[in-house]
Amino acid sequence: MQLPEGAAHPRKPDSALIKALARAFRWKRMLESGEFATIAELAERVGIAPSYMTRVLRLTLLAPDIIEAILDAEQGAEVTLAQVLEPFPVEWAAQRQTLV
Repeated sequence: MQLPEGAAHPRKPDSALIKALARAFRWKRMLESGEFATIAELAERVGIAPSYMTRVLRLTLLAPDIIEAILDAEQGAEVTLAQVLEPFPVEWAAQRQTLV
């Protein structure tokens, strides 16, 4: 099947990135509910390094429109799990300049 000339190829969702977002929000909820007192305690229970958990938890600080773009597979090609696990600005406007 060929797309019409000029039509963009539909992008596939980045399953690794979506899975990391889901984990981040789930872990955040577990910490906020008091189910686990510390990141270290939760990381031990899950079986991962606390430093990795901290990097994943930072994904909860992404601007809502960036999260939505990721879930809709509309983020830029350069927005990968490896990239968003690197430090990024907390301010949403700065994130949009850096990540989109």
